Amino acid sequence: MSQIYLDHAATTPIRPEVRDAMMAILDGEFGNPSSAHGWGRRAAARLEEARERVAAAIGAERGEIFFVRGGTESDNLAILGHAEAVCRHGGIPYAVVSSIEHKAVLSAAAEVGNRGGRWDTFAANADGTLDMDGLDDALANGASIVSVMMVNNEVGIHFPIDDVLTRVKAQGALFHTDAVQALGKVPVDVVDLPVDLLSLTGHKIYGAKGTGVLFVRRGVEIAPLIFGGGQEGALRPGTEDVAGAVGMSIAVDLAVRERESESRRLGGLRDLLQSKLGSAIEGLQIHGDVPNRAPHILNVGIPNADPQALLAGLDLEGIAVSAGSACDSGAHAASHVLEALYGRMEGVAALRFSPGHSTTEADVVRASEATLQVLERMRSVEAGA
Repeated sequence: MSQIYLDHAATTPIRPEVRDAMMAILDGEFGNPSSAHGWGRRAAARLEEARERVAAAIGAERGEIFFVRGGTESDNLAILGHAEAVCRHGGIPYAVVSSIEHKAVLSAAAEVGNRGGRWDTFAANADGTLDMDGLDDALANGASIVSVMMVNNEVGIHFPIDDVLTRVKAQGALFHTDAVQALGKVPVDVVDLPVDLLSLTGHKIYGAKGTGVLFVRRGVEIAPLIFGGGQEGALRPGTEDVAGAVGMSIAVDLAVRERESESRRLGGLRDLLQSKLGSAIEGLQIHGDVPNRAPHILNVGIPNADPQALLAGLDLEGIAVSAGSACDSGAHAASHVLEALYGRMEGVAALRFSPGHSTTEADVVRASEATLQVLERMRSVEAGA
């Protein structure tokens, strides 16, 4: 039985181009970039080439790109690094984030509060809009940094952060966006969208796990969270992972170059899957079904079904997807995203399908058929119980 991987929003395989570039570093240019000898100089050159490649892909300057160890670290460095910088100047940081941010952003904002600052959330809506009144209230109360993701990782809504950015900058606050799910799917350009801070990770775009980037616009002050040498402008000290940075840069470059064609293809696969499931499952809910929608995520709600049983059944069929309940089900906590957007939905199983580079129409058709078969078996068992 062939395997079908439809969980690319969780992680992706490494592309051959990325692997080859990383292996060339691991096998040859293995020096410490801080060393003065030839091995060190060559490694440093590869690192700066990688930095320039990422910068060019998103419209940044080379000096605005900082390599980190992933999206979570990037989010934390942006928010807590800002908070630390504010505290060093005798101020009180105030972080404001949307209610459906990734846990990395929500937890970092909460930590601002734990460290003596303030934090708050404002609502995101099921129609793909944001509570601008709530945002305006927070800005009027002195918000120092606002964070809103470009594309939500669970439902795929592409939020209109340009409107948020305009309001935030008018009040003199900083704006951070988590673009982890956006790169390669929607435009990401820091010239067209002049955010202050932007987070990326490699493993969502066919790069290696443990690689990431924080874009910090020139003139924006954030403080380091760890201390050591002067690497990465002393913002992220420690000997650099040159292979990871090079691989990340190749992944970013390819994602941006291929975005338009790949987004069209993924959107077609998503729509085909949505049509197949929608025509066969009575009462199927489509979460994030709005015009401003990224192409690579389909989150559906299936009434009167157990998400973990569905996930296990699909796994046995060789289909990899993600399951998230819209309500508490034993040890499985409710999705904070679905609850924030739709409220509590008792008895609804949420499945997230996310196609990727290797996904074909045949894969989507088989996945839809397998979902229906697993659901039918589950309901037959329940009926006979």
